[in-house]
Formats: sequence, structure tokens, C-alpha cells
Amino acid sequence: MAAALVAVMALGVSAAHADDLKDKKNKVERELRGAHQDLDESSSDLRRATARLDAAQTQLADAKTRLATARGKVEVAQERDAEMQAALATAEAELATAEAALVQGRDDREVQRQQVASTVADMYSEGDPELIAFSSLIDAESTEELTRRDGVRDVIVGQEARAYDELKAAEVLLEVREEQVSAARDDVAAKRAEAAEHLALMRELEAEQQAAKDSVVSLVLERRDARVGAREARAQDLAKLRELEREQSRIEEMLRKRALAALRRQRAAQARSQAAATPGAPSGGVLAYPVDGYVTSPFGYRTHPIYHYWGLHDGVDFAGGCGTPLRAAASGKVVSSYISDVYGHRLVVDHGALAGRGVASIYNHATSYTVGVGDQVERGQVIGYEGSTGWSTGCHLHFTVMVNGQAVDPMNWL
Repeated sequence: MAAALVAVMALGVSAAHADDLKDKKNKVERELRGAHQDLDESSSDLRRATARLDAAQTQLADAKTRLATARGKVEVAQERDAEMQAALATAEAELATAEAALVQGRDDREVQRQQVASTVADMYSEGDPELIAFSSLIDAESTEELTRRDGVRDVIVGQEARAYDELKAAEVLLEVREEQVSAARDDVAAKRAEAAEHLALMRELEAEQQAAKDSVVSLVLERRDARVGAREARAQDLAKLRELEREQSRIEEMLRKRALAALRRQRAAQARSQAAATPGAPSGGVLAYPVDGYVTSPFGYRTHPIYHYWGLHDGVDFAGGCGTPLRAAASGKVVSSYISDVYGHRLVVDHGALAGRGVASIYNHATSYTVGVGDQVERGQVIGYEGSTGWSTGCHLHFTVMVNGQAVDPMNWL
């Protein structure tokens, strides 16, 4: 029985631990989803200017990459162009050599033709060489003379044959040279056409390079202008923050005086009823939740995400959605309502003395309020609607709790 009880208790502890981890996980996820709604990042003007600057810088980096790529293409094309020009020059030189050889071949053939004609003419000037040779053989008186005359005939006939062979060789060589010239001309024409196509490509690449260069110049100017715009917007925001500090000091001083007055009244009433008690730290629940939503940014000191100064995020940001009703955290009186460049529509409610302290609450960024200065409100009463006025990146409530004129962590009072 005891063992079973221990097992049940262990299961209960394990389940509780699992639920705790699940709650923590859900909390983290909610905070991540609402992180973009963090308060006091910057004005919309600075966000736009910063976005413009970021875009210009990104585009400039891309344009520089395109320019480097275009330059690389042009360099490669220029190297290829030099190679093609050299090849074309070689082909044209070979064509010139072939054409000169062709001219020489034609001259040689013509000379050979004249030599053949002259030889034949000489041979036939005294009659048909074959008949003369045959007659000479008949007239031979001895075998020795016959042999000698037959040799003479062979020389004559061989001389004629050699003349024709040399002519034939000259004509064959001429045909070869004509083919060489034709091939060389085709090669030159092909290389010229290829060079012309490459020239068109070169012009396209040079135009691409020039366009990339112009884009870089334009984006450099755009980045400069965007940087100037961001600097001006930042300066304006800082001026508004200084104005907000003065405004906040005024509200704190007003609430401190009201808190002291409320505590004096409370102590006087307690003294009269002899029920005075030493106030202790709030245990939570003194104030009701001002909106139905989850926390996206807690109270505390932090480095400003834009201006990088160490400052107090003097409230808690709740995300609930545009138009979500805002409710009075406790009964009290509206003591201030105005529009701030940073906080948008603001409403200050003085709750008087609560838990031995002077307590007030401030609502920020509302789209509108249903109450005004001097109105009495009751705990839980709808007093306005969540919005995104002032410096805000999305609908949310920046809720501040002031105790004796100083901002405290609202979560300790809710």
C-alpha cells in the first residue's frame, strides 16, 4: 500500500514537472511571437529610414557583385578577342602566302606551256619526228648505225614526253594551290564571322558592365541619402525621447504628490480608527490585469535596441490584438490623458492608497479611450481599446504601475 502511494506521488510530481516545463515552453513561444512588439524601438520614420538604408546597403552589395562579375566576363572576353584576332591574322597571312603561291604557279604553268609549245614546234619544224626517225632507221647501213639512230629517236621522243610531263605536273601543282587558296579563304571568312559575333558579345558585355557600374554609383548615392535620412530621423527621435523624459518627470512628480496626499489621508483615517498597520510588500492581486493578453516584453533595465543606451523599460507589454478592451486595474480617478509622440494615446489613473502606498497606472498606445480627465473609474471597467499609436510596431498595451511616483514591476502587483 505504501509502495503504491509512493508511486502515485512520484507520478504526480512527474506530471507536475512536465506541466511546468510545458508552461515555460508556451511562455517562451509567446514571448518570441510578440518580440516584434517591443516598446520604444523607434519611430515609424526611423524604421522606414533604417529599412531604406538596409535595403540600399543590401542592393549595393548585390550591385558590386554584379559589377565584379561583369568585369570578369569582359576580361575573359577581351582575352578571347585577342586570341581570335591573332588567329585571324595568322589565317590572313596564310591566305596571302597561298595566293602568292597560286600566282607563281600560274606563271610557272604558263612558262611550261610555252616551253612545251616551243619544243614541239622545234621538233615538228623539220617534219614528223616519228617518220624522220623511221626513215633514219631504214637508211642505216650497219647494225651499229641502226642502234645509234634508234637511240637518237628515243631521245627525241623522250624529250617531248618530258616536256608534257612537266606541264602536267605544273597543272596538278596549280590545282593544289587553288584548293589551298580556297580553303584559306574559307578559314579567313569563318574567323572573320566568328570575330564579328564575338565583337557583338563584347559590346553586350561592356554595356552590361557599364550598367552595373551605373547601378553601383546610383546605389552609393542612395545609401548616402538614406544614411542622412536615418541620421536625421534618429536625431528627431532622440529629441522626442528627451521630451518624453521631461514629460515623465512631470507625471512622476504629480503622482508622487498625489501619493503622499493619499497616504496622509489614509493614515489620518487609520489614526482616527486606531487601526493603523505597517504596510508590507505587495503579494500580488492588488491590481487586476488591464487586458486579456500575454506578456511580450517584461519590466526591467535593458540596452535600447536602436540607440544602445542602458535604460528602464518602465512597464510590461501585453499583446491582445487591435481593439481588445482595456480595463481599469483598480478603482480610481483619471488624472491625465494626452497624446505622446512616443507613447501615443496615454491615460493616467490615480488609484489612491493601496497596500499602504500611493498607486497609479498608466495605459499607452491605445487606439482610443472611453474616459477622460476627472472621470471616476471602477475596477474592471472598460476604459479604452488596444492600439498601435506612437512608437509601436504592432497593437499592444504598454502598462506602467507607479508606486509613490516611481515605476515598479507591474507583475508584482497583478
